[in-house]
Amino acid sequence: MSKFDLKNKVAVITGAAGGIGTFLSREFLSAGAKVVLTSRDLDKLNTLAKELNSKNTLVVEMDIIDPESVGAMVKKVTEHFGRIDILINNAGGGAMPKLPEEIPFEEWKRMIDVNLTGAFNCCIAVGKQMIKQASGKIINVSSTAGTKGNPGMLHYSAAKAGLISITNNLAYSWAQHNICINAIAPGLISTPAMIKWGAIPPSVDEDGNEVPRLSLPPGPIDVANMCRFLASEASDMITGEIIPIRAWNPTERFWT
Repeated sequence: MSKFDLKNKVAVITGAAGGIGTFLSREFLSAGAKVVLTSRDLDKLNTLAKELNSKNTLVVEMDIIDPESVGAMVKKVTEHFGRIDILINNAGGGAMPKLPEEIPFEEWKRMIDVNLTGAFNCCIAVGKQMIKQASGKIINVSSTAGTKGNPGMLHYSAAKAGLISITNNLAYSWAQHNICINAIAPGLISTPAMIKWGAIPPSVDEDGNEVPRLSLPPGPIDVANMCRFLASEASDMITGEIIPIRAWNPTERFWT
């Protein structure tokens, strides 16, 4: 068996019904994992589960902001599968760009809740189960906005920076329990929503020349591939790391 296989591993994916979440779900199923699909939107989860058409999925309606809802998810998963080996904190959300002084408090709070507090709730609830098992992998989906900021997105950037701090702190605290905790930091990703909004640049320039692949935004499958690596035995000695996934152009680099 390859070290990249996830056969019989139990993976909880938050925000499973979203653009990146669907790719994560497919990739982890193809790797042999038993995949727990979670989201607040039960209809979308059921639609996804029907599309995946696999006996190795479990649908759980969950609100990451509510600790009781997260705790109920952990209970349901452990009763069904007996354990949790992998947690991917993929759920999150953005907002329209605003000047810092124009951000309403309620919008600030919502960004912190969905991008930071929710991941904290999931880390702690699932982490307690992983401590009992003396093993586990947690992958937090942060953003390049959390490493270098993002003009007009103060609240989102602050939340994603906080998620990086959670990653570092828990990696240190839970290394003794054989739990690896890493974060990925995607830049602009060519999800269906980003394509629909016209945020993805064309693959050819004005002269009709093909744009180099590394100058174009990565796709959701690139995010899923990195998460699969971090969830596998191949990454057993990697913890507390922040791994960017972005295009090779000035707006996506740390030093810009």
